[in-house]
Amino acid sequence: MKLNFKKLGQEGPQVIILHGVFGFLDNWQTIGKQISDAGFQVYLVDQRNHGRSPHQAPMNYATFAEDLKEFIEQQDLVSPILIGHSMGGKTVMQYAVNYPNTYAKLVIVDIGPKAYPIHHQKLLEGLNALDLKGLTSRQDADDQLAYYESNLGVRQFLLKNLYRTEDNGFAWRFNLPVLTADMDKVGQKIEPNHPILQPTCFIRGAKSDYIQDEDWEEISNIFPKAKLETIDNAGHWIHAEQPRAFLEVLLPFLNQP
Repeated sequence: MKLNFKKLGQEGPQVIILHGVFGFLDNWQTIGKQISDAGFQVYLVDQRNHGRSPHQAPMNYATFAEDLKEFIEQQDLVSPILIGHSMGGKTVMQYAVNYPNTYAKLVIVDIGPKAYPIHHQKLLEGLNALDLKGLTSRQDADDQLAYYESNLGVRQFLLKNLYRTEDNGFAWRFNLPVLTADMDKVGQKIEPNHPILQPTCFIRGAKSDYIQDEDWEEISNIFPKAKLETIDNAGHWIHAEQPRAFLEVLLPFLNQP
Protein backbone atom coordinates (compact mmCIF):
# COMPACT_ATOMS: atom_id res chain seq x y z
CA MET A 1 0.00 0.00 0.00
CA LYS A 2 1.23 3.51 -0.80
CA LEU A 3 0.27 5.82 2.03
CA ASN A 4 -0.27 9.52 1.49
CA PHE A 5 2.38 11.65 3.19
CA LYS A 6 3.97 15.07 3.39
CA LYS A 7 7.70 15.58 3.86
CA LEU A 8 9.07 18.56 5.80
CA GLY A 9 12.83 19.27 5.79
CA GLN A 10 15.60 17.88 3.63
CA GLU A 11 18.37 17.03 6.10
CA GLY A 12 18.87 15.44 9.49
CA PRO A 13 17.51 12.36 11.27
CA GLN A 14 14.28 10.98 9.87
CA VAL A 15 11.06 11.24 11.89
CA ILE A 16 7.69 9.66 11.04
CA ILE A 17 4.53 10.97 12.72
CA LEU A 18 1.27 9.01 12.80
CA HIS A 19 -2.07 10.56 13.76
CA GLY A 20 -4.90 9.09 15.82
CA VAL A 21 -8.32 7.72 14.87
CA PHE A 22 -10.48 10.07 12.76
CA GLY A 23 -7.34 12.19 12.21
CA PHE A 24 -5.04 12.84 9.28
CA LEU A 25 -1.58 14.23 8.67
CA ASP A 26 -2.64 17.90 8.74
CA ASN A 27 -3.32 17.52 12.48
CA TRP A 28 0.47 17.45 12.94
CA GLN A 29 1.47 20.07 10.39
CA THR A 30 2.41 22.78 12.92
CA ILE A 31 4.40 20.48 15.21
CA GLY A 32 6.00 18.75 12.22
CA LYS A 33 7.20 22.09 10.83
CA GLN A 34 8.83 23.00 14.15
CA ILE A 35 10.52 19.59 14.37
CA SER A 36 11.89 20.01 10.85
CA ASP A 37 13.07 23.54 11.72
CA ALA A 38 15.04 21.92 14.56
CA GLY A 39 17.06 19.88 12.06
CA PHE A 40 15.00 16.80 11.22
CA GLN A 41 13.39 15.32 8.12
CA VAL A 42 9.74 14.84 9.07
CA TYR A 43 7.27 12.55 7.33
CA LEU A 44 3.63 13.22 8.19
CA VAL A 45 1.66 10.12 7.18
CA ASP A 46 -2.02 9.33 6.67
CA GLN A 47 -2.75 5.84 7.95
CA ARG A 48 -4.95 3.57 5.85
CA ASN A 49 -8.63 4.54 5.76
CA HIS A 50 -7.71 8.06 6.88
CA GLY A 51 -6.90 11.30 5.07
CA ARG A 52 -5.88 10.74 1.47
CA SER A 53 -4.45 7.25 1.96
CA PRO A 54 -6.17 4.26 0.33
CA HIS A 55 -9.44 2.95 1.72
CA GLN A 56 -8.94 -0.72 2.36
CA ALA A 57 -10.04 -3.27 4.97
CA PRO A 58 -9.09 -4.60 7.41
CA MET A 59 -8.17 -1.93 9.91
CA ASN A 60 -6.12 -3.37 12.76
CA TYR A 61 -2.66 -2.91 14.24
CA ALA A 62 -1.08 -5.74 12.28
CA THR A 63 -2.07 -4.08 9.00
CA PHE A 64 -1.16 -0.60 10.27
CA ALA A 65 2.30 -1.88 11.25
CA GLU A 66 2.75 -3.62 7.90
CA ASP A 67 1.74 -0.40 6.11
CA LEU A 68 4.35 1.48 8.12
CA LYS A 69 7.03 -1.07 7.23
CA GLU A 70 6.17 -0.73 3.53
CA PHE A 71 6.29 3.05 3.79
CA ILE A 72 9.75 2.98 5.39
CA GLU A 73 11.00 0.68 2.63
CA GLN A 74 9.38 2.71 -0.16
CA GLN A 75 11.03 5.91 1.10
CA ASP A 76 14.40 4.21 1.73
CA LEU A 77 14.42 5.38 5.34
CA VAL A 78 17.06 4.06 7.72
CA SER A 79 16.27 3.67 11.43
CA PRO A 80 13.71 6.49 11.62
CA ILE A 81 12.32 7.89 14.85
CA LEU A 82 8.65 6.90 15.17
CA ILE A 83 6.08 9.20 16.79
CA GLY A 84 2.47 8.14 17.22
CA HIS A 85 -0.52 9.75 18.89
CA SER A 86 -3.31 7.59 20.33
CA MET A 87 -4.13 5.02 17.62
CA GLY A 88 -0.89 6.05 15.91
CA GLY A 89 0.93 5.36 19.17
CA LYS A 90 -0.41 1.83 19.23
CA THR A 91 0.63 1.44 15.59
CA VAL A 92 4.25 2.27 16.36
CA MET A 93 4.17 -0.03 19.42
CA GLN A 94 2.94 -2.88 17.22
CA TYR A 95 5.58 -1.99 14.64
CA ALA A 96 8.26 -2.20 17.34
CA VAL A 97 6.99 -5.66 18.29
CA ASN A 98 6.85 -6.95 14.72
CA TYR A 99 9.96 -5.29 13.28
CA PRO A 100 12.61 -4.83 15.98
CA ASN A 101 15.91 -3.08 15.25
CA THR A 102 14.48 -1.17 12.27
CA TYR A 103 13.98 2.17 14.03
CA ALA A 104 15.93 4.46 16.37
CA LYS A 105 13.45 5.63 19.02
CA LEU A 106 9.75 5.67 19.86
CA VAL A 107 7.58 8.52 21.07
CA ILE A 108 4.14 7.42 22.25
CA VAL A 109 1.67 10.26 22.80
CA ASP A 110 -1.08 9.69 25.36
CA ILE A 111 -1.77 6.00 24.89
CA GLY A 112 -0.58 2.79 26.51
CA PRO A 113 -0.36 -0.79 25.29
CA LYS A 114 -3.35 -1.90 27.41
CA ALA A 115 -6.83 -2.54 26.02
CA TYR A 116 -9.20 0.44 26.03
CA PRO A 117 -12.99 0.25 25.98
CA ILE A 118 -14.40 1.68 22.78
CA HIS A 119 -16.16 4.96 23.45
CA HIS A 120 -16.78 6.22 19.93
CA GLN A 121 -20.14 4.51 19.35
CA LYS A 122 -22.16 7.71 19.69
CA LEU A 123 -19.80 9.56 17.35
CA LEU A 124 -20.04 6.79 14.77
CA GLU A 125 -23.81 6.81 15.08
CA GLY A 126 -23.82 10.54 14.41
CA LEU A 127 -21.38 10.34 11.49
CA ASN A 128 -23.40 7.58 9.87
CA ALA A 129 -26.62 9.50 10.42
CA LEU A 130 -25.42 12.57 8.52
CA ASP A 131 -27.21 12.93 5.19
CA LEU A 132 -24.23 13.83 3.02
CA LYS A 133 -26.34 14.18 -0.12
CA GLY A 134 -28.69 16.55 1.62
CA LEU A 135 -26.05 18.75 3.30
CA THR A 136 -26.04 22.38 2.24
CA SER A 137 -23.01 23.56 4.25
CA ARG A 138 -20.49 22.66 6.94
CA GLN A 139 -22.69 24.49 9.42
CA ASP A 140 -25.54 22.20 8.45
CA ALA A 141 -23.29 19.20 9.17
CA ASP A 142 -22.25 20.67 12.51
CA ASP A 143 -25.87 21.29 13.47
CA GLN A 144 -26.76 17.67 12.74
CA LEU A 145 -23.71 16.27 14.50
CA ALA A 146 -24.38 18.38 17.61
CA TYR A 147 -27.28 16.07 18.42
CA TYR A 148 -24.74 13.26 18.96
CA GLU A 149 -21.68 15.21 20.22
CA SER A 150 -22.02 18.33 22.37
CA ASN A 151 -18.32 19.25 22.39
CA LEU A 152 -17.67 21.84 19.67
CA GLY A 153 -13.95 21.04 19.55
CA VAL A 154 -14.61 17.36 18.87
CA ARG A 155 -17.12 18.25 16.15
CA GLN A 156 -14.67 20.65 14.52
CA PHE A 157 -11.96 17.98 14.61
CA LEU A 158 -14.25 15.47 12.89
CA LEU A 159 -15.57 17.94 10.34
CA LYS A 160 -12.04 18.69 9.12
CA ASN A 161 -12.48 15.38 7.30
CA LEU A 162 -15.51 16.65 5.38
CA TYR A 163 -14.78 17.94 1.88
CA ARG A 164 -16.68 19.09 -1.18
CA THR A 165 -16.77 16.73 -4.14
CA GLU A 166 -16.52 17.70 -7.81
CA ASP A 167 -20.33 17.71 -8.08
CA ASN A 168 -20.49 20.17 -5.14
CA GLY A 169 -21.67 17.52 -2.71
CA PHE A 170 -19.91 16.38 0.47
CA ALA A 171 -17.85 13.29 1.36
CA TRP A 172 -15.60 12.04 4.14
CA ARG A 173 -11.83 11.72 3.84
CA PHE A 174 -11.89 8.75 6.22
CA ASN A 175 -13.43 5.40 5.33
CA LEU A 176 -16.51 5.54 7.53
CA PRO A 177 -17.81 2.01 6.73
CA VAL A 178 -14.49 0.38 7.70
CA LEU A 179 -14.07 2.62 10.76
CA THR A 180 -17.57 1.60 11.86
CA ALA A 181 -16.94 -2.11 11.26
CA ASP A 182 -13.44 -2.26 12.80
CA MET A 183 -13.57 0.35 15.57
CA ASP A 184 -13.43 -2.36 18.24
CA LYS A 185 -9.93 -3.24 17.01
CA VAL A 186 -8.66 0.30 17.72
CA GLY A 187 -8.89 -0.37 21.45
CA GLN A 188 -7.19 -3.75 21.41
CA LYS A 189 -4.16 -4.48 23.57
CA ILE A 190 -0.65 -4.58 22.14
CA GLU A 191 0.91 -7.83 23.36
CA PRO A 192 4.70 -8.03 22.86
CA ASN A 193 6.47 -11.37 23.11
CA HIS A 194 9.76 -9.65 23.95
CA PRO A 195 10.82 -6.41 25.68
CA ILE A 196 11.19 -3.30 23.50
CA LEU A 197 14.73 -2.12 24.19
CA GLN A 198 15.02 1.02 22.07
CA PRO A 199 14.74 4.39 23.85
CA THR A 200 11.08 5.28 24.28
CA CYS A 201 9.30 8.35 25.57
CA PHE A 202 5.68 8.26 26.65
CA ILE A 203 4.08 11.71 26.83
CA ARG A 204 0.72 12.08 28.55
CA GLY A 205 -1.63 14.95 29.29
CA ALA A 206 -2.23 15.70 32.97
CA LYS A 207 -5.96 16.06 32.26
CA SER A 208 -6.13 12.82 30.24
CA ASP A 209 -6.94 9.43 31.71
CA TYR A 210 -5.37 7.35 28.94
CA ILE A 211 -2.14 6.63 30.87
CA GLN A 212 -2.73 6.20 34.60
CA ASP A 213 0.01 6.05 37.23
CA GLU A 214 -0.86 2.42 37.88
CA ASP A 215 -0.24 1.59 34.19
CA TRP A 216 3.44 2.44 34.42
CA GLU A 217 4.60 -0.88 35.91
CA GLU A 218 3.23 -2.82 32.95
CA ILE A 219 4.55 -0.24 30.48
CA SER A 220 8.04 -0.24 31.96
CA ASN A 221 8.13 -4.04 31.92
CA ILE A 222 7.47 -3.95 28.17
CA PHE A 223 9.61 -0.85 27.55
CA PRO A 224 12.47 -1.07 30.08
CA LYS A 225 14.21 1.99 28.58
CA ALA A 226 11.07 4.12 28.61
CA LYS A 227 10.47 7.37 30.43
CA LEU A 228 7.20 9.13 31.14
CA GLU A 229 6.60 12.85 30.69
CA THR A 230 3.43 14.63 31.82
CA ILE A 231 2.26 17.90 30.25
CA ASP A 232 0.24 20.17 32.55
CA ASN A 233 -3.07 21.65 31.42
CA ALA A 234 -3.34 19.19 28.54
CA GLY A 235 -5.84 16.50 27.71
CA HIS A 236 -5.61 13.80 25.07
CA TRP A 237 -4.67 16.17 22.20
CA ILE A 238 -1.49 17.38 23.90
CA HIS A 239 0.23 18.62 20.76
CA ALA A 240 -2.72 20.87 19.91
CA GLU A 241 -3.54 22.04 23.44
CA GLN A 242 0.01 22.71 24.72
CA PRO A 243 2.31 22.76 21.68
CA ARG A 244 5.14 24.71 23.31
CA ALA A 245 5.29 22.49 26.40
CA PHE A 246 5.01 19.42 24.17
CA LEU A 247 7.99 20.49 22.08
CA GLU A 248 10.02 21.35 25.19
CA VAL A 249 9.72 17.69 26.18
CA LEU A 250 9.90 16.18 22.71
CA LEU A 251 12.90 17.93 21.13
CA PRO A 252 15.46 17.09 23.85
CA PHE A 253 14.46 13.42 23.55
CA LEU A 254 14.79 13.50 19.76
CA ASN A 255 18.23 15.11 20.05
CA GLN A 256 19.61 12.61 22.56
CA PRO A 257 22.33 10.42 20.94
